[in-house]
Amino acid sequence: MTDATDQTGPAVPMVDFGPQTRLIARLADGVGEDQLGLATPCPEYAVHNLLGHVLGLTVAFRDAGRKDLGPTTDTNPGASLPDITDGWRDTLAKALDELAETWRDPQAWQGMTRAGGVDLPGGVAGLVALDELVVHGWDLARATGQEYAPDEAALNAAQAFLAQATGPDRPPIFGPVVPVPDEAPLLDRVVGLSGREPQWRPAP
Repeated sequence: MTDATDQTGPAVPMVDFGPQTRLIARLADGVGEDQLGLATPCPEYAVHNLLGHVLGLTVAFRDAGRKDLGPTTDTNPGASLPDITDGWRDTLAKALDELAETWRDPQAWQGMTRAGGVDLPGGVAGLVALDELVVHGWDLARATGQEYAPDEAALNAAQAFLAQATGPDRPPIFGPVVPVPDEAPLLDRVVGLSGREPQWRPAP
């Protein structure tokens, strides 16, 4: 792990997105067609909406890392209900590969960029993207009954990011923090910090 010197703030440790993006691709590939309508830990999303959201954020943060600002980086992700279209598996796998490749470039972590219509330092955008991949990977795995062990570096980055967003100025995109014992596994603590109940299971 190396540091990317960000002229807009402290250096942010670079993390290889590859292990986590490959895991997300495997989880998505493991989703059956009969599972697309299942509920997820995100109350407003069925599995097909969650997959559409993951695809949208993957493209947005790929373009944010490239500093290719436009509709994909300027649109509020909550502006409409996301969904998938025909060929979504191949489209998502390709976008995930491109996301990982983009963030291997130190330039992605430097300077300013934009995601979700918000201007932010490149290093912060990298942490946000990793957090999204870790937490939504858990959402997808839990909704579809798949095993989930996120990449350790990505999980640590998600924890570092979420731990800074627990105060009164917590962004509204996060639900209230769910208390989790200090001795709980790190993944459970990250899930709780994201506003989710780590024990969530689909209704029988």
